Amino acid sequence: MSLTVLAVDDSRTIRDLVSHTLREAGITVHTAEDGIAGLERLRDVTPDAIISDINMPRLDGFGFIEAIRQQDCFRAIPILVLTTEAAPELRARARAAGATGWIVKPFDPAKLVKALHMVAG
Repeated sequence: MSLTVLAVDDSRTIRDLVSHTLREAGITVHTAEDGIAGLERLRDVTPDAIISDINMPRLDGFGFIEAIRQQDCFRAIPILVLTTEAAPELRARARAAGATGWIVKPFDPAKLVKALHMVAG
């Protein structure tokens, strides 16, 4: 089964790295540079999973996740947070917003792919 993922991160380097990693694994990737752009992408794409950073301009990861979870059509899509943050209170806040899982940067490409298959495959 081929997966489609939306990756949202304000860092072009991270977007490129995630895109390359997932494409190498046969996963279709769409990207956005912040939460607002991510919500706009969801008008055109219905991904099997979403990867989101937390610290982004315009709309951060918490707001992005909350906005997704408010829409019935996206409520069941798994959301993995991919961030440099490791604080337990931020993990708890992301979970409360509706995040499915949490991965700390720098990430292990094989573990990211495995996590996506676990939550969306």
